[in-house]
Amino acid sequence: MKKLFLFLVMVSLFAFAGHTQLLKKIGNKIKTKSEQRADQRTDQAIDKGLDKTEDATKKKDGGTSDNSTADTHSTTTNSAPVVDTPVSGTATPAPLKVYNNYDFVPGDKILFEDNFTDDQDGEFPAHWELKAGQAVLNKINGEEALHLTDGNYARVFPRMKTSTYLTDPYTIEYDYYFAPGAYQLIVMMKGFDKEAGYERETPVGIGNTEVYFNGNWGGVSLNKIYSAALAENFESKWHHVAIAVKNHQLKVYVDQYRVLVVPDTKEDYTSIEFAGIGNEASPLVFKNVRIAAGGYMNMIGKKFTESKIVTHGINFDIDKATIKPESMGTLNMIVQVMKDNPELKFEVDGHTDNSGTAAHNLTLSQQRAEAVKAQLISMGIDASRLTSKGFGQTKPMNDNTTLEGKANNRRVEFVKQ
Repeated sequence: MKKLFLFLVMVSLFAFAGHTQLLKKIGNKIKTKSEQRADQRTDQAIDKGLDKTEDATKKKDGGTSDNSTADTHSTTTNSAPVVDTPVSGTATPAPLKVYNNYDFVPGDKILFEDNFTDDQDGEFPAHWELKAGQAVLNKINGEEALHLTDGNYARVFPRMKTSTYLTDPYTIEYDYYFAPGAYQLIVMMKGFDKEAGYERETPVGIGNTEVYFNGNWGGVSLNKIYSAALAENFESKWHHVAIAVKNHQLKVYVDQYRVLVVPDTKEDYTSIEFAGIGNEASPLVFKNVRIAAGGYMNMIGKKFTESKIVTHGINFDIDKATIKPESMGTLNMIVQVMKDNPELKFEVDGHTDNSGTAAHNLTLSQQRAEAVKAQLISMGIDASRLTSKGFGQTKPMNDNTTLEGKANNRRVEFVKQ
């Protein structure tokens, strides 16, 4: 009887302690919500999306996952550096033919681009702002990537000259590494609600099983479970994500797949943030961010009368002439233009920024122009219709003193002959 009494006392104490911790967490959450009342519906939308991911993960794994983190809004960056992570199976890019049906064409004016090559490992990147949580640069396979390592929700955003830089149409691209056990990386689409009189947010969440759009502001919420081909072995790999917005229509691509179409967002967005629940064991990881104005270069089926096509969608590995797979959207567009205009001939011109020596850049631009020419020939364009020439850094479009200026100078042009 005495043992039973002691057992009941211990159970009561544990229950009281657990109840106290729960009340403390709830109290903190209530305090946070009261301080951020304008963001309440956004938090609910994000929580809804995270619940979907957890449910999908449970179904996939046949069990539960423990991805809990503390509810914190710390703005310090002294997170312990994540060790340079070697990723097996990612050194060789996906073959270009895998992207045969890819139709994403990025905007033709780069507003922001950062691949973190000018930043120091273990530090916060110079061209970004930290809004909440913690974030740090660390290497994966020798390349810097930004890790959101703490926060519910951690938030970062690019440094821009103005807070309202998105004007329809526009595109957003980044490379995304899904760490095992991680939550979704969220692109927070931000705008000003004139009727309500304050800023509103809409999350676009990219996870390992689905993508979701929670337009609680405009009343449109959609999600799409990935196909088996995309979802299989999604973790511990780099994926290319692209978002295109035009006339309130929003499209999301993951790798070569168009995974979600929102026909009408009913919202206007003017800026973005990257956000989510991160921790050091399962951080949210991304790199190679590009935001561009324009997009949807709709020249297919039309008579081509311009003197040239300037593209920023044909990208290469750093300091190499290896074409990245996501370039196929732009290459597919060029091929179709040439098929629609059989008399058309192009000189493929390569251009670089001023990083490195002039001689090196001239050689690199020539190699890249030749690589593009060879790729177009492999896609069915007769070799007699194409020539190639590299100009290096000699014909800049913009000042080479800024990230966006350099990005706009790195381009491939198709000049009518």
